[in-house]
Amino acid sequence: MRTYERQRGLLRAPRLLWDVAVRGRYDFVYDQMPMTVRRMSPAKRANLIRSGANLLHRRLRPWSMPLHMQFELTSFCNLRCPICPTGIRAVERRAQVLDVDLFRDVLAEVGPHLLTASLWGWGEPLLHPQLADALRAIEPYGCATLLSTNGQNLDDERVISALLAAPPTYLILAIDGLTDETNSRFRIGAKLAPILDGVRRITALRRERGGVLPVLHMRFIVMKHNQHEVPQLLDFARAHGFDLLTVRTLSIIDTESETPHRELVPDDPAYRAYAYDAGTRAARSDYVCFEPFWFPTLFADGTLVACEQDYNAQQSLGVIGNGVGFRDLWYGEHARSIRRRIREEANALSFCRNCPYRDRETTDCSIAAHVLNPEIDYRTLVGGTL
Repeated sequence: MRTYERQRGLLRAPRLLWDVAVRGRYDFVYDQMPMTVRRMSPAKRANLIRSGANLLHRRLRPWSMPLHMQFELTSFCNLRCPICPTGIRAVERRAQVLDVDLFRDVLAEVGPHLLTASLWGWGEPLLHPQLADALRAIEPYGCATLLSTNGQNLDDERVISALLAAPPTYLILAIDGLTDETNSRFRIGAKLAPILDGVRRITALRRERGGVLPVLHMRFIVMKHNQHEVPQLLDFARAHGFDLLTVRTLSIIDTESETPHRELVPDDPAYRAYAYDAGTRAARSDYVCFEPFWFPTLFADGTLVACEQDYNAQQSLGVIGNGVGFRDLWYGEHARSIRRRIREEANALSFCRNCPYRDRETTDCSIAAHVLNPEIDYRTLVGGTL
């Protein structure tokens, strides 16, 4: 979070307090995706208010449970993207899927407090063999659910059935080229056909059933080799039935070499995530990290980390299971020590030095959003909770 974003949050606090405590409603934008959480339970309202204290003081033992959480459904992928730890085989954890029973156990503790649940990590979530069960597990908790995918098996009827039976709020489809040739320059091994066929099928079935979820969200990362396609994005997204289009900048990852990233940076500074001075990424000093205080990540093997960027769990909070629950780790002494390091000694940690958010002008990775389906009321997508 940039310093000005933090200050803006503090200025909004009185109005937010009224909306949350009295109306049970919270309006926010998450990486250019509009969201409204309505009819919040007393537990969710209290947690949101308590978590606001983090804007004033990042307590090593938070007063609140997480507001947001990332759940890595799988730790493996069917593509080999060059700016991804999984794609370049830098992830040293064993390839596996998140056990659905473990997922349910964690949700029983944290789910009643969440605003958002991101159902992906450093793997392809649609490859989870029990995808339907995982989606059903999160459905009762009344939080906005986000599922980001490369869409290479979106035309699989099993996958489509799962996505419609317990739909995520946003189904984010990563398309980084309007032809197979352009898209596969980055999404190595990808084809457009299964994505677009799946979108058409979901749109038709959604219409038959009278629903609006999942919101079909096309996400396009602008890079040197696809920047010429930006003027065609809106027409492409409309023609293929997407509800929302966002344009995104390319993030760095925790790696020793920035060379692969540099080769992909677009020419137009408007589409760059970072400013450059003589070819060197310009550093900023106004970033305040809140991830360890309200946005942890659960990896597929049950490991809990303070930040998703710690993809090899260098600073693991511990492993959930065998009698160890989420609260044991979240409020434990070991978590306090990790939060202290991130808060006070960030440069000693490689995933903090290479944080994709630290040197951005804004902490949103997306820089533009286009609502394409006027029939969707984004204020009514997320309803009540337990």
